[in-house]
Amino acid sequence: MITTPQRIISVVPSQTELLHDLGLETEVIGITKFCVHPAHWFTTKTRVGGTKQLKIDLIKSLQPTIILANKEENVKEQIEAIEQFCPVYCSDISTLEDALHMIEEVARLTDTHAKGNQLIKKIQKEFASLTPGSVVYKAAYLIWKSPYMAAGGDTFIDDMLQYAGFSNVFQERKRYPTVTVQDLIETNVEVILLSSEPFPFKEKQINDLKAEWMQHTSAPFPTCKIVDGEMFSWYGSRLIHSPKYFRKLRESLFLNHEPDY
Repeated sequence: MITTPQRIISVVPSQTELLHDLGLETEVIGITKFCVHPAHWFTTKTRVGGTKQLKIDLIKSLQPTIILANKEENVKEQIEAIEQFCPVYCSDISTLEDALHMIEEVARLTDTHAKGNQLIKKIQKEFASLTPGSVVYKAAYLIWKSPYMAAGGDTFIDDMLQYAGFSNVFQERKRYPTVTVQDLIETNVEVILLSSEPFPFKEKQINDLKAEWMQHTSAPFPTCKIVDGEMFSWYGSRLIHSPKYFRKLRESLFLNHEPDY
């Protein structure tokens, strides 16, 4: 007999927020230290470690009826250990369609079909409202420093870059390759986007990158901007806000260059 899970632990920040927006206030009993949305859950729910350093004994002691995990964000061996005592739903997301399917599946598992369908329709409507810019700019999306690491072409971030109107200069590389300033120069990159997570890029890192760039070439330093990593990498209910953010980002970068956007 299949029953609706009543004691849920989420070990994926974007899926934790989704559970909240599906109305599962009391059913969720555990989250990670990186599950910062919603804010009141961060202070009231049991934290079961980090996404890659889960406290398995603590999770077991909470007697969950299901765990929500993700192939990329969690460690395979830890999830396999948890599967010995609790069912696990493990998402694998590289595209917007994958994310919408995950929302549908989570809503089915938690018996929140109506709210899930409503959320999916809202996200689809927002993304459908995006119109392509007059120019597709060549962009690099950096997620880490020392060494620099970029989003490759088989990532969810790459899919979001395309919706935002950029072409990924590292689209041919897989996952999150290590890149150098020389690599950036050789791609003829036009826009460098520095994510707010997982590495918390600040203005200092823009200045550092510019200095490194100037040591390698006399070519002008491209447009460089810190962006909200949640808008590019969170694949739950936060997707409702991403299209609006993408439009404003393009406007802030190229206000005088895209009359048709």
